[in-house]
Amino acid sequence: MTATPDLWHHYGRNRAANDPDVPAAFSWTRDQHTGPGVEALGDIAGAVVADLGAGPARHAAHLAVRHQPARVDAIDASPAQHAMACGLYGGLTPRLHLVHAGAVDHLRAHPDTYDVAYAVFGAPDFTDPRVLLPEAARALRPGGRLVFSTLAHYRGGSPAEIDVIPSSAPAKLPDGRAATLTRWVLRAYVWAKLLEAAGLADVTVEEFPAVGGGLGTLLVSASR
Repeated sequence: MTATPDLWHHYGRNRAANDPDVPAAFSWTRDQHTGPGVEALGDIAGAVVADLGAGPARHAAHLAVRHQPARVDAIDASPAQHAMACGLYGGLTPRLHLVHAGAVDHLRAHPDTYDVAYAVFGAPDFTDPRVLLPEAARALRPGGRLVFSTLAHYRGGSPAEIDVIPSSAPAKLPDGRAATLTRWVLRAYVWAKLLEAAGLADVTVEEFPAVGGGLGTLLVSASR
């Protein structure tokens, strides 16, 4: 059986080499200059938190070091991203737990576990939301919150989808050849309907427009 290529092999390597420190701030947007910070998660002191599609675990490391959670599980399916996270922040255990797993599989195996689950352009972007969001709802404890940022529109400004339709995003194979990832770029009301269908309530979707011709961001939140 042929192994699935790791399409995240190259992501974040330059930054990891040049900026390995725990980030001083937490940002939800692509330009990192607009929108709220960690306060969008609520008070996470003493909370059990999941980062869904954590990549090199920069956001998770920030929370673990600066906001006193009981534990942050930084979950990512990419072998390269998990290895990078271990190299950067493996010393932050036990408060930071680096998990090599797909978000859906991990959530399914951990019902009623998390006070907060979040993603910064993470698993909700690259996993069928009709599968991921119900598992996220079940993994939250009663009263728990799901918060994630995602693209408000396509690169180049084309509007997001009006239905749950995936698109393709450019990626690279480990050997550098071009490839594509499946990505969901959906309008605000589509995300809201998906969250409600997953059994979540108190849904809010706030848009932060692009700055300087960049990419706009939706900040989505809901509670169990």
